[in-house]
Amino acid sequence: MSRLPAVRALIAHERPCGDGAKALGAVVEAATRAPDPGTPHTVAQARAAYAVVEVLDWAEVPDGMSPGVAGMLADYVVDEARYLSSSDDATGPAVTAEQAAPDTRGWTAYGRFLAPGEAHADFEYRDQVSGAETHTDRLIEEVARDPEAFAILYDAERAYFAHYLERLTDRGGDPDFRPEGGTSRDAYTSTATTWPDNDLQDIAERIGALMKHRAAHTRDGVIPDVVAFDKAVARHTRGSYRAASRQVTSRPPMGDIAGRPVSGPLRGEPTDGRHQLLTVLDAWAEARDVPEARASAMRRIVDNAYVRGVWLKY
Repeated sequence: MSRLPAVRALIAHERPCGDGAKALGAVVEAATRAPDPGTPHTVAQARAAYAVVEVLDWAEVPDGMSPGVAGMLADYVVDEARYLSSSDDATGPAVTAEQAAPDTRGWTAYGRFLAPGEAHADFEYRDQVSGAETHTDRLIEEVARDPEAFAILYDAERAYFAHYLERLTDRGGDPDFRPEGGTSRDAYTSTATTWPDNDLQDIAERIGALMKHRAAHTRDGVIPDVVAFDKAVARHTRGSYRAASRQVTSRPPMGDIAGRPVSGPLRGEPTDGRHQLLTVLDAWAEARDVPEARASAMRRIVDNAYVRGVWLKY
């Protein structure tokens, strides 16, 4: 935390050099992202990601820097999707793989299906000494005005959605859930679907929020031509992401989730996030023969969360 002023001096500039701050975006990615596929994030990289989000809070991110910042956020898609608000209960800006590992009941506060050996940025951490805290939602809102950055974030969230679904059981539950035993966090009775429902809500709400930012930036004139913006987003979007037709047991690092191969071209209206989500969900449920009651419940959860993301005021 003592190095935050140095990070701020390095990357927070109102008047960047003539490249539009592309070099600053490259610095952010080099410091925070895994260098190769299959490589988990280190604690140092996760701490750097926290620092970048903290020092860019309320900042005007230069256009050339936005894709690099979006690439960093995409590389931490699991950590970014679980962010709700700052908390004094978080232990630090990043946690080790051991700290994030599931307990004997298969539960961890840092998400489901985590890669072994990977550190995680805890964007909910608030430092009481320095007053530092992060707001990934505000940073996403800022960079989403750039079509390339928007496409990077949209791809990452949709890739995470497919990644998550294909690791659930045929009944839409967490395969790692262990109901036996008891801990102090068991203030209520959880089931194999409790945390998947929460996680799917978070992902759908993030995609809804992207559409909210697009509409708000258009209304405010930040996006002067929404048709041109959408065409640029479509050019930068990698494609569609469908969940595998059989349950997947691998646990790849976060960078591999965002960078997973596409299933094909994006079909339908690209900025209709509800259609993109529900199409993937329905195809997964049909392929896995998920009971209709469970599939319908998941459909409602995703749909409601998406709408909430579109309308929710931060």
